[in-house]
Amino acid sequence: MLPDLFRAIDLLGVLLNGILGGHLARTKRFDAVGFAVLAIMSALAGGMLRDVFLQVGPPVALTDPFYLGTALIGAGIAMLWKLNSRGWRIALVIADGTVLGCWAATGALKTVNAGFGWMPALLLGIMTAIGGGMIRDISAGTVPQVFGGNNLYATPALVSSAVMLLFYQYELETLGMLVAIIVGSGFTCVAHWRRWQLPQHTDWELTPAYLRQLREERKNNL
Repeated sequence: MLPDLFRAIDLLGVLLNGILGGHLARTKRFDAVGFAVLAIMSALAGGMLRDVFLQVGPPVALTDPFYLGTALIGAGIAMLWKLNSRGWRIALVIADGTVLGCWAATGALKTVNAGFGWMPALLLGIMTAIGGGMIRDISAGTVPQVFGGNNLYATPALVSSAVMLLFYQYELETLGMLVAIIVGSGFTCVAHWRRWQLPQHTDWELTPAYLRQLREERKNNL
């Protein structure tokens, strides 16, 4: 029952990210090809990149026709409807957080099962969750949203990956996947509600005391 649930969430994520890719294509006024390409990148590129790095066979997105077809359905939905209502935005945050937790946990679990350690698992867990969106944004000529100025997104993916790895140590992969999904969804929703963001860089810098004194002396001599 639970594996079927996880697959349903996985395909929901493909559909959702296909819609997001199509929505970006709509804002850029792309044609049908642009809708399809951005939808596929948004929905499948993160998992495909993970599978290529792990070298565990062809990416699942290429061997299972449901994935590609679902991404294209998402593109079609974005072409037909704008989906700008408040209810849609709320549903998007909840669904996006749920999918993020699922994808991050899946990426981390596949990595450790392939024989890699915790650090690569955390990296590929995050990449699975956010990699498609980054590639989509870059392809459309937009700075990826995860680079800053937005509510936390990569951080919930990191936490979900860590939760999955913690449960993996006790051979509780199914329970870990379920908990990671709940954590990812809850963390993402709270981050949007509270508008949590990571600190952005300003003009501050760490300067040794002797350099500060030297600068002050130069100012005084001018």
